[in-house]
Amino acid sequence: MATHHIVTIVGSLRKESFSLKIANALAKLAPATLKLEVTTLHGISFFNQDLEANPPADWLAFREKLQKSNGVLFVTPEYNRSIPGVLKNAIDVGSRPYGKSSFNRKPTGIISNSPGPLGGVSAAKHLQNILPGIAGPILQQPEIYLNGVGDAFDEKGELVKEALKTVLQQYINVFAAHVETHNK
Repeated sequence: MATHHIVTIVGSLRKESFSLKIANALAKLAPATLKLEVTTLHGISFFNQDLEANPPADWLAFREKLQKSNGVLFVTPEYNRSIPGVLKNAIDVGSRPYGKSSFNRKPTGIISNSPGPLGGVSAAKHLQNILPGIAGPILQQPEIYLNGVGDAFDEKGELVKEALKTVLQQYINVFAAHVETHNK
């Protein structure tokens, strides 16, 4: 079986981001058929349609990374009942120019998280509203809204919460099958 390269987009810029820790844990849990490239959004400049004729180098690099991938996995916190602005900006950059989205035809997964009880469900639902039309097939089941992640990692950022590890393992295995199905 081929190894599929997955761009794993972290929707938070925070140094100790739970989303980053979850993405790193997923990279370790992924089956051999997936290679997750954990990608933070530091350095992606603001989208401005006036720059489309001569896009900045950071936009081109991000788009190329997406285009070369076999799939995309979003790992995001929830900010004010939605996705963080930095993530929306990256989606805008990657989905342009119109009709040439770099997310197009890429099997896609969505993982939201929160230290609170709702697990970032509103952020995940907003991604489910934003992505159709600019992305590939979105994994529908299982949906994954990780709550109570505040105590899931040790001081080194390693996943120590067994219940979360089990859920992530189940998800990444199903996502691997989703990617395989859509990369034949």
